[in-house]
Amino acid sequence: MNWGYKILFVYLAFVGGMVWMVIKSSSQKMDLVTTDYYAKELKYQDKIDEAKRTSALSKAVECTVVNSQLSIKFPEDFSGKEIKGDVHLYCPSDEDKDLVQPFTTKDNLLTISLPERSKGSNEVHISWTVDNETYYFEKKIFI
Repeated sequence: MNWGYKILFVYLAFVGGMVWMVIKSSSQKMDLVTTDYYAKELKYQDKIDEAKRTSALSKAVECTVVNSQLSIKFPEDFSGKEIKGDVHLYCPSDEDKDLVQPFTTKDNLLTISLPERSKGSNEVHISWTVDNETYYFEKKIFI
């Protein structure tokens, strides 16, 4: 085998490797954090204000996971008041595992059943309204 065939073989191996990498990388699933990130970015100051109102409460919101159930305990500041909002279970690695659950309660304790597919690292984002004041809380959890 002369040098011409060896150079041709190395060149074809390199081109074949590059083609394989392009095909492999184009078939990877790439989820964005959110599909409408620009619109959400414009409203982010509202989230900051809601988080400040939440931190000014007498106690922090408590989130715990027990037996595939998410338990959320709101501070005593809301005793006897109607709490209305949404719980968003956000999975950073897979958009299909996200869960949005609206809720209304007069009790300071809220329990949500978690589906089997939500196992792993998640974030809990809670937005709620009491007496026309909005609040926001988020916490990283592992299910």
